[in-house]
Amino acid sequence: MQNEKNKLTVKEKFGYGLGDTASNIVFQMVANFMLIFYTDVYGLSAAAAGTLLLTVRLFDGFTDPIMGSIADRTRTKWGAYRPYLLFLAVPYGVLACLAFITPDFDATGKLVYAYITYGLLMTCYTAINIPYGALGGVMVDSPKERASLQSYRFAMAMAALVIIVWALPKLVAYFGEGNDRIGYPLAMAFMGTLAAICFVFCFKMTKEAKLPPVENNRKSVFTEFFSLFKNDQWVIIAAISLVTLILIGIRAAVAPHYIKYYVGEESLISSFLTVAAIGSVLGAVSTNFLTKYFEKKVLFQVAIVVVIISHSLFYVVDSSQIVAIFILYFVANFAHMMITPIMFSMVADTVDYGVLKIGKRLTAITFSGHLLAIKFGFAIGGALAGRILASYNYVPNQTQTADTLNGILLAFCRYTRYLYDRELIAD
Repeated sequence: MQNEKNKLTVKEKFGYGLGDTASNIVFQMVANFMLIFYTDVYGLSAAAAGTLLLTVRLFDGFTDPIMGSIADRTRTKWGAYRPYLLFLAVPYGVLACLAFITPDFDATGKLVYAYITYGLLMTCYTAINIPYGALGGVMVDSPKERASLQSYRFAMAMAALVIIVWALPKLVAYFGEGNDRIGYPLAMAFMGTLAAICFVFCFKMTKEAKLPPVENNRKSVFTEFFSLFKNDQWVIIAAISLVTLILIGIRAAVAPHYIKYYVGEESLISSFLTVAAIGSVLGAVSTNFLTKYFEKKVLFQVAIVVVIISHSLFYVVDSSQIVAIFILYFVANFAHMMITPIMFSMVADTVDYGVLKIGKRLTAITFSGHLLAIKFGFAIGGALAGRILASYNYVPNQTQTADTLNGILLAFCRYTRYLYDRELIAD
């Protein structure tokens, strides 16, 4: 890279963080509300919704290396990666709204509409998020500054989570006036507009180093992608991310079901998710401070232990112990968001390592491969959540049986504990 930098201003870090605020307005909406929207509002069965989430996310994952290669080959007066933030901001916001419209079709027509709109939304997410992730790798060269940049990024990403989980139920109720089929798309029109604005400001407030001209002898997209597997450090980070996103996909998808049916207090869904989101913000912010005094690996392992313990304790608290449930979920999300910025800061480091290992700087391809692991994990987690609910005979908007409630609890905390156990042992 030319014009190497070792220090970023707070403005640049904040501006970069706005991009993940925009990304997470959609990502967190999908993670926290898509399953319950499809089952309780749109009218799909839990099994059909789970299959939909899995199929679209797996398909979308295969577009990641293609987008990574396109972005790595892009050269404009605005840079290689920043232009995508500007030109895809509006389509991104529009598709966020369209995916939450409930058309007046028969069952087959509604399923087809859901596949098309959700598929287009996630494809646009790929097209804008991969260049965004790669941008963080070419803004600065210092590993410590990269960790700081990622801490800003994830603090502001979790700010989007706070906005979504606190405001969305209220916006749905306000716009829909009791009709969620009207409330959801109008609420997402508002959120989509906010996301588009954040991406535009991210474009304006960031700069990227000038990259060398594109090599004439560059190999095919998939050849470059599979060369990532020669980068053993990238493989480790990708594997950890895969496992992490499986558990996030399961837990986040059934969190509203857990409060609505297991705890029996639907009115607390917004508060429950908001408290957890605040814990996530504080966890991300704390990571920026703690990495100055402790090794990343130590913080990573301690955070995993805290996540395992906090989820295990859900088995010993009664559903009537609301305060204890809120505290446990706050702690679990605080610890989890100490893990995530550390992982993402390491992805940029693996790009530099890859130059030595395979002789090429594949910035966007590397980030696209990491996003692919995230999407596969998220896809598997979302599908598992739907399948678990279906296997325990979940019926939307009805009083659930004791067996179904046990299935909801199983999905909410047992799988999370199990996967993190495996991750800790593997580490």
